[in-house]
Amino acid sequence: MYLTVNFDEPVVLSDALTLAILGIIGVFIALIALMMVVKAIGGRKQKQKEPAAAEPIAAASPAAPAAAVPNAGKVAAPGSQGEIDLYNVDDHTAALLMAIVADDLKAELNTLRFISIREVG
Repeated sequence: MYLTVNFDEPVVLSDALTLAILGIIGVFIALIALMMVVKAIGGRKQKQKEPAAAEPIAAASPAAPAAAVPNAGKVAAPGSQGEIDLYNVDDHTAALLMAIVADDLKAELNTLRFISIREVG
């Protein structure tokens, strides 16, 4: 079936609407198919990462009791770079300082590693 246009006759509104609706439906079908492909690829990568991340935590201290480990119930935030030591600085002030440093460096906060924050003076 070929779409031909006869310029001698006026365009019928019903034909124009039908063609527009079929075009929109085709675009949405393509978007849905692309979304499924992206989800399938993303799901495979996430499944591969999860077991590898969970094993070192369990193997690090198998005999240590939960009461002896100070951060036993805490889970690190995604993308965090580890622990930080605060000396005479509250959490709120430390967070503000880290945000200011990241903004000045034009870097994302989770790409920076802060080892300790100490009040001077």
